[in-house]
Amino acid sequence: MSDDLAARLAHNVRELRQARGFTQQQMAKLAGLPRATWSNLESGSGNPTLTVLHAVCSAFQVSLEEIVAEARANARLYPKGSLPERVRGAVRVSSLLPDKMPGMQIERLELPVGSRMIGVPHTPGTREYLSCEAGNIELVASGESYPMSEGDVVVFRGDQRHSYANLGRRVAVGFSVVVLRQID
Repeated sequence: MSDDLAARLAHNVRELRQARGFTQQQMAKLAGLPRATWSNLESGSGNPTLTVLHAVCSAFQVSLEEIVAEARANARLYPKGSLPERVRGAVRVSSLLPDKMPGMQIERLELPVGSRMIGVPHTPGTREYLSCEAGNIELVASGESYPMSEGDVVVFRGDQRHSYANLGRRVAVGFSVVVLRQID
């Protein structure tokens, strides 16, 4: 592998790992690779096989191009509607992460008046943080009701039954941060 390509690979892998807040040991485990192999990738001294590169891409949930590409600008604008969205019932759920981050989801929930959305329980040990940005949201988690107004935050176990409802008189907007149980 050319020195330039090895340096780009090392830089990109290190940047992707650090942006996600993981240690080399955690990323190696997530990718199913030995820690020494991961260290060699980040130092630029490795000559990885296609299988190793595939494992790295899968762990980061990015394309091969992204881990070997030339450095790009540190900022990028994502115009409204360019990130993934889905509608569950009447509720619009918009992703706020253009790149998938293992173990984390950040979404914007837009709940029309009178709407309700049943949340899907996540893996055991998951924490969920719900912030009410506009209107009023009622969070129900494990049978307990948490009425929320603008600026309120509720932290709850995301591995249990939960739902979100707009019982107010105007559109409600909330932001959900889901942190799946971390890898050891």
